[in-house]
Amino acid sequence: MTEIKDFINDPINANIIKTVLVLLVGYVFRGIIIRIVHKSVLDTKKYYRIKRNITYIYFSVVIIFLVGIWTKGSTLTTYLGLASAGLAIALKDLLINVAAWLFIMIKKPFVVGDRIEIQGRAGDVIDQRVFQFTLMEIGEWVHNDQSTGRMIHIPNSAVFTYPLANFTSGFQYIWNEVHVLLTFESNHKKAKELFLKIVEDYSLKDTDELKKELRNASKKYMIYYSVMTPIVYTDVKDSGIMLSLRYLCRPHDKRKTIEQIWEDILEVTRTHDDIQLAYNTIRMVNIGQ
Repeated sequence: MTEIKDFINDPINANIIKTVLVLLVGYVFRGIIIRIVHKSVLDTKKYYRIKRNITYIYFSVVIIFLVGIWTKGSTLTTYLGLASAGLAIALKDLLINVAAWLFIMIKKPFVVGDRIEIQGRAGDVIDQRVFQFTLMEIGEWVHNDQSTGRMIHIPNSAVFTYPLANFTSGFQYIWNEVHVLLTFESNHKKAKELFLKIVEDYSLKDTDELKKELRNASKKYMIYYSVMTPIVYTDVKDSGIMLSLRYLCRPHDKRKTIEQIWEDILEVTRTHDDIQLAYNTIRMVNIGQ
């Protein structure tokens, strides 16, 4: 009993015991609150935000208690001085991630729900934490920005190192293009008129709401579009005439609009003999003997 009493009376051992108790009680209390919230909040997005805030509060309260425990007397000064140099090197990456997390929370280059691309990876942000954020991956072996089903965990420090593209922040829409290659014998002017009508059906309309969003985005960024209506561009390639259908759409609607536009394009080529899709061909010319 005397040895146990002496062990507990030692300032360092006492602080260690208090630290363990604070972490244990805080963790259990956090788990109980999250379980209650999970049962009462049915909206997934709302539940996620509440859970994240509870976690932040948990860490903040625990840190306050731990600082209070270890700053009593000279314990902190004595041991922090000895460990600071080693910790600064060992925890360098973690500290950078925390600094990047603060940057993300304050500057908000992206939030949960945004579609972003960073470090060659694209996806929808589904989670943000102190050391990393998580994407639901799009692209890779799946075409037209569809989900692969994989989750990618990226350290927060990546926002300091790599360019970050946000598909949905600021101006909520993106420009997309559908390229249609026609034969040289096709009536490309007629096709251009028909394809423009098609793309107008699936493009976002130049409405007051769209202009309002553009004005709101221009308050923060230098965003300016003189034309927001669809357009069809003409170009010549080795195998035929290329018509590029350019239009505005929401990032998450890209695959759907491409599919709808192609369905109508195929119907046009089926019903108009003078509009034919091109493919790689070899032409033989007999120049005689």
